Amino acid sequence: MEKAFKDQTVLVTGGSRGIGAAVAERFASVGMNVVIHYRESHETANEVARRCTSAGARVMTVTADLGCREQILKMNEKLTKHGMIPDILVNNAGVSHYGMLADLSVEEWDQLMSINLRGPFLCSQIFMKAMVERKYGRIINISSIWGMAGASCEVAYSTSKGGINAFTKALAKELAPSGVTVNAVAPGPVNTEMMAGFSVEEKAALEHEIPAGRFAQPDEIASLVYYLSLPESGYITGQIISANGGWVT
Repeated sequence: MEKAFKDQTVLVTGGSRGIGAAVAERFASVGMNVVIHYRESHETANEVARRCTSAGARVMTVTADLGCREQILKMNEKLTKHGMIPDILVNNAGVSHYGMLADLSVEEWDQLMSINLRGPFLCSQIFMKAMVERKYGRIINISSIWGMAGASCEVAYSTSKGGINAFTKALAKELAPSGVTVNAVAPGPVNTEMMAGFSVEEKAALEHEIPAGRFAQPDEIASLVYYLSLPESGYITGQIISANGGWVT
């Protein structure tokens, strides 16, 4: 790879909040080109973009429904036009669902799978083309500990993240000969809006089960994503790395 790391471009899907925002700001802190994807949170995405810009990064915000191939293709055209073709793709966008499987509608199941599984599939398929041509690239999927261990009352979410783990392992084998690595970061509970559906008591019970005694902070997950993106991490591929405070080993 002839391009210096700091001159590379990272695309973070779902980059307007939580882990995605932390990832975008981590790359911006070293002056990289950062593309922040969002679907509806325009103002929130712009606020993250302002923080990234103030850190010295060149920043773009883009909107797209990641379940729609045509919209992702248009996003790719826009990035190509502005010289922001991703060297690093962070498939972070995702939604959760808490409730009994017996109460889950088919529509809710399909929406969750569209965002959590179809989105990473389409983004990887479209953006990896340029990586393969350059013989260099990084794809990092944000999974979950529940994709490894499963969670009661989160069957659909666990299923989608288990699918991401399998997707990661298989795609890594396909792309390894082309110099493109594919890994997944599977955090335990992280202190983001995704935990908003849990009561204070439920959160306390979870923290009690975690040997570290606390939830992760978004910037801790962002640091792991950043490490997997480095040129010197090129021999790490097909791995599901779980930052979970010792909860699941």
